[in-house]
Amino acid sequence: MVIIYFASNMDKMEQESLMSNRRDWIFGLGIAGVTLLLIFFVYSLNMLRQNGKTVKIRTGGEKVALVELEGAIYNARPVVRQFDHYRKQKAIKAIVFRINSPGGGVVPSQEIYEAVKRARDSGKPVVASLGTVAASGGYYVACPADTIVANPGTTTGSIGVIAEFLNMQELLDKIGIRINIIKSGRYKDIGSMHRPMTPEEQKLLQAWVDDTYYQFVDAVALERGLSRKQVLKFADGRVVTGRQAVRLKLVDVLGDYETAIDLAAEMAGIEGEPTIVKLRERHTSVFDLVYGQLGQALHHPNRISVKYLFSP
Repeated sequence: MVIIYFASNMDKMEQESLMSNRRDWIFGLGIAGVTLLLIFFVYSLNMLRQNGKTVKIRTGGEKVALVELEGAIYNARPVVRQFDHYRKQKAIKAIVFRINSPGGGVVPSQEIYEAVKRARDSGKPVVASLGTVAASGGYYVACPADTIVANPGTTTGSIGVIAEFLNMQELLDKIGIRINIIKSGRYKDIGSMHRPMTPEEQKLLQAWVDDTYYQFVDAVALERGLSRKQVLKFADGRVVTGRQAVRLKLVDVLGDYETAIDLAAEMAGIEGEPTIVKLRERHTSVFDLVYGQLGQALHHPNRISVKYLFSP
């Protein structure tokens, strides 16, 4: 009886020890988790603070700001923020806008266009420097610059608009899926992937695209000192080289990035080598992945959008 009682007490003691160890382990894990969250919060806050600071790329005399546009245009805010920041800085004498983009959404392109225009109209010289590709919306955003510089082999132009719509009716029929739509008007599901487009719908969408297209044409005509008739001769979506663009009066000067820097300094009356500054780039965080590029990649495949985009 004594042995059994002793064994029973040992079992209870072992159980209590295990429970105590488990509580300690859970508590330690919780502390580690909270610590990691605090570190992440402090890191993200530091990156946000740094995002508003400028860094020097090249030192010299008075300051020329560099704004860079890389990749497709779907979020105008970073570029617009930089232009508006530099426009208000008295120490910044000119802005070089380096563009390497095939274009993108119409509205983001138009928002960047307006930001460039505000900077130019404030009295600061703006020089657009076209990189490998500055086509469609990538060219549109360069138009308000005082001077546009391109390499001879730059791919530019592509003045036009595109809207794409999927038609998955045959696939849905094969796998036996039917979509029931209840709508308030005959055109409420225009562009639906579940059925073919009617002639009336195609006519409406063509008018929608055409109106956006003429906004592009008129912007080029206005900023480049051309008539609409002149622009329409080559505004059919074609791409051209930088050298061809000079002949079409879409580009002012053939040259590289350094050419653009020198021109901006000259236009601002800077003597000698200017100091080149740019806003510190924000590091990618989890929030950027969730709400930024990843969010764009997960857009509905048939989301209706009209684009200033060169997409061969």
